[in-house]
Order: sequence, then structure tokens, then C-alpha cells
Amino acid sequence: MRNLAQPRVLKLAGIASLVTALACYPRLPLWLNRSAPIWYLEAVIFFCGMVLWGFVFAWHTLYTHRPVFALKVEPRLFITVTLAGIAVATAFHLFLDPALRLIMPEDYPANLNQWLALALFSLAFNQLFFIFAPFAWLMRLFQNQRVATVLTVLFGAFVLTIKCRSATTPIPSSLFATLLAVRIGMGFLSVSFYLRGGVLLSWWWTLLVEARNLLDVAGNP
Repeated sequence: MRNLAQPRVLKLAGIASLVTALACYPRLPLWLNRSAPIWYLEAVIFFCGMVLWGFVFAWHTLYTHRPVFALKVEPRLFITVTLAGIAVATAFHLFLDPALRLIMPEDYPANLNQWLALALFSLAFNQLFFIFAPFAWLMRLFQNQRVATVLTVLFGAFVLTIKCRSATTPIPSSLFATLLAVRIGMGFLSVSFYLRGGVLLSWWWTLLVEARNLLDVAGNP
């Protein structure tokens, strides 16, 4: 736990959490049924981000011996991630999005501004919450990459299950099973890309998947 209190870790976590809070801001006004003012939610995101980024900067490199931000990525790896992102985005757009859009319309943008807000939130917070922070914490806890990877993926599947069960419109069992299988597969890919290429490559993979919604909002300001 001493690593969390190191000045370098606190400084990096503070800067990263500030950027995260700013990037999440456009998403908050779209939350119409929020029970707290936007300034309060921004403060919560900042302080939660401080803790989560603290996990990442304190433990990721220490236990994986890989950098959090890899500035140089092998061309072959970048091409692989790009093709995988395009393939997953295409599969979602053709087979899953039409049904999910009817069940969870709040997860899909209606115009370009909403797409930007949702994409920024996904990049800034979702990846941190579902991949970066839990993987670092589990690496510190178990010091085993395979165990940390599996548990990180299962955490994402668990959250997805809760979200689907709480949806106002019931989700058919076949669709839920398919969505869960896809989420688990994407979870393993996300952790793999994160380990091999750091945060930047993981963000690129996420952006490619989110870009599929641009096909539906193109021309809507």
C-alpha cells in the first residue's frame, strides 16, 4: 500500500483523474434522471478517478513490468488491434445494436454531439473502471497475470449482468447470452491489448468499437 502514497503516484493520479473528470463532463447533462447536480457528480468522478488511477500507476508496472503508457507500438500489433476493432464494431452494428437500441436507447447517441459525449465517457471512465484499475488491483492481490485477467473479465461480465437484469425492458435470454459471450470475449481482448500496448492502444481499440455508432448519427449535429 505504500506505493499508493508515493508523491509520483499521487501526482500522476491527480492529473489523470482531472482529465478523466473533464472528459466525462459532456456525458453528465445527458443523464436526465440524475439525483445530484453536475458539479457533485464531477467531484465524485474526480475523487474516484484519483483512487482508480492510483491503483494503475502504483501497481501496473510494478507487477507486470510493462508501461502504463506505451508510446511505441509494433506496427503488426497496431494493425491487429485495428482489424479486431473494425470486426467487432461491424458485428455489433449488424447483429446486436438493432435489438439493443430498442431495449437500452440511452446507451446509443441520437446525434454527433451525443456520440462524442458517450465516446469520451467510454474512453475516460469505462476503460479505467472495467480494465485498468481492477487489473492493477488484482495483480497486486494475486501477483498472477492469468488470474488477474480472468477475474477482470468476470468483473465486467458481472456488471453487465446487473445492468441487463435492471433494464426496464426485459432482455430475451438468447440475446443476453450472446451479449454476455461477446462481452467476455471483448474483455479478454481488451486486457491483452492493454498489456501489450498500454493505455493508448486500449483507447484506440475502444474508439474503433464506439465509432460504429457514427454510421447512424452522421449528418445529425
